[in-house]
Amino acid sequence: MSKYDLDGKVAIVTGASRGIGEAIARGFVEAGASVVISSRKPENILPVADSINDQYPDRAIGVPAHTGRRVETISLVELAVEKFERIDIAVNNASTNPHFGPLLSSEESQWDKIFEVNVKGYFWLCQAAALQMIKQGQGGKIINIASIAGVEPGFMMGIYSVSKAAIIMLTKSLAIELGKDNIQVNAIAPGFVRTSFSKALWDNPSIYDSIIRRTPAGRIAKPEEIIGITLYLASSASDFTTGAVYMVDGGYTLS
Repeated sequence: MSKYDLDGKVAIVTGASRGIGEAIARGFVEAGASVVISSRKPENILPVADSINDQYPDRAIGVPAHTGRRVETISLVELAVEKFERIDIAVNNASTNPHFGPLLSSEESQWDKIFEVNVKGYFWLCQAAALQMIKQGQGGKIINIASIAGVEPGFMMGIYSVSKAAIIMLTKSLAIELGKDNIQVNAIAPGFVRTSFSKALWDNPSIYDSIIRRTPAGRIAKPEEIIGITLYLASSASDFTTGAVYMVDGGYTLS
């Protein structure tokens, strides 16, 4: 069996109604896993689960959940165990960014909202998933979707950048703590990806042109191009990889 197979594995993927999260969920199912996928609105997440199940019957459950609320995040793990009897992989992808502008113009409510989802929400899933993995005694994989903004501040995206930097440090801290339990914790830092979440950047001609000029690959990514590294980190191929941050940015941060 290939080290990249996920046959029999169970994964949770948040923010999976579109974009990177949906691509990851579909990639996992194609590799053999069953998935519990979440997004805030039922009208967005349930059709994705139905679409997956049309092709791979009974392999996906769509759950409306606000990941910034601890009880709703814990319920994702409980549902995965109830339906599939275990949890092997947890992918934190749900994020928000209600503030695009100078840091000095930001409001307390914007800081609270971003940190509620982007930082606390990530930790709630890490905590609940890790505790279940420890209980199972067979290790596991936690993958946090960060951003190049967590390494290099994004233009007019100060709060978001701070939150993603926090995710990178959360990833490294958990990797140290959970190593003894054979749980690998890693982060992926995508660059500019053609999703609705980042449309304000790539749909602006001047911003888009500046991105392309700086990116050695000469383009922005498609959501499907995040699947490969995620499969590696979710599979047994990465059993000795933990605390790492993988830049998937077409070389943007190198230039």
